Amino acid sequence: MKLMVGLGNPGKKYQKTRHNVGWMVLDKLADGKKWNESKKAKALYLKKEVDGQQVELIKPTTYMNESGYAANYAFGNHNLNIDDVFVVYDDIDLPIGAIRVGKFTSSGGHKGVQSIIDNLKSKDFIRFRVGIKNDKTDKQPAEKFVLQKFSLFEKKQINESIQRTVEAIKLALKAPLDEVMNKFN
Repeated sequence: MKLMVGLGNPGKKYQKTRHNVGWMVLDKLADGKKWNESKKAKALYLKKEVDGQQVELIKPTTYMNESGYAANYAFGNHNLNIDDVFVVYDDIDLPIGAIRVGKFTSSGGHKGVQSIIDNLKSKDFIRFRVGIKNDKTDKQPAEKFVLQKFSLFEKKQINESIQRTVEAIKLALKAPLDEVMNKFN
């Protein structure tokens, strides 16, 4: 079994914002299935099979900076190794359209990722970073930029990124991480 955590913020206000790309990827993986709510876990969750592998999809409802609570709660309820945890999130340092897969040494300043590192007491989970950077990124505070919706032009690019991320996740379910990185990075 794999645990997939998509980072984002709850509520209609944040639904299609840059910071919710992790949720968008998981929604694509959910393929229209209904999400369940766990007040204890502070998350929306869905158990399903993806390409023959049992997965639990988790969308923390704690807001971005407290995402680690839900990840740790779900991790603690399953007998998993840290390599069984996939985290999907937006990356303000990657151009829109780019994705990066791998294990990384830090949160890169992403507070949701830092919360997961702190709660799981490990940085060794597998990450799927989805680029959201554009030519206006550096002209405003990051906190404001990540909460903006995508432009019409960017929607096509982000939808392609989401599809590529889903493909990368599906490959990661059955292939070594190096193979996934070589194909998608």
